[in-house]
Amino acid sequence: MSQVKSDRGSETRELILVTAERLFAEHGVEAISNRQVSEAAGQSNNFAVGYHFGSKEELVVAIVRRHSESVERRRAEMLAEITGSPDLRDWVSCLVRPATEHLASLGIPSWYARFIAQVTTHPALRERVRKESFTSQSMQQAHEGMFRLIPRLPEDVRQERNDMGRMLVVHMCAERERALHEGTASPHSTWESTTDSLVDALVGLWLAPVTARR
Repeated sequence: MSQVKSDRGSETRELILVTAERLFAEHGVEAISNRQVSEAAGQSNNFAVGYHFGSKEELVVAIVRRHSESVERRRAEMLAEITGSPDLRDWVSCLVRPATEHLASLGIPSWYARFIAQVTTHPALRERVRKESFTSQSMQQAHEGMFRLIPRLPEDVRQERNDMGRMLVVHMCAERERALHEGTASPHSTWESTTDSLVDALVGLWLAPVTARR
């Protein structure tokens, strides 16, 4: 009996995660209450989200973690293949490709890219999500390999470009996911082409000259 109860609890938890991801992606985190998530997930108990996750912030973090294992595994595999590579594109690809390959694996429609775009601009959640999504060991290794191959930059410039790059990846992926969902993407718009375009843009970003600051 306890095993059956545990299985049902796991199923309910998964259903809440999937439902919340879609609602947050479509409407934003602030616009959706825990009660609305519970109702949309078909739960008669309006406090189901609180029971399984505690707070909305913990629900958001749980959604991120639900996807992070796949992304981290892909990045670790890429890092193992490019050890010592002198090609900047290899290291930049390690920052982009694991995420775009994961998004491709979700099929159409998917919601995760738009969910990430919503929560990374949320004043109270963005730092928590940044730490969950962008500061892993594999991400740090990819950055270290990349920084060995780019000209030395002032620390403030490096941080600014890092922020630019992160926003570019997050929001371009969200736009591509939306276009694929709505059927408005061009015939050549795929996650693979998105990856190539992002890598091209990021390599250019990191190699761009620095205007003297006044």
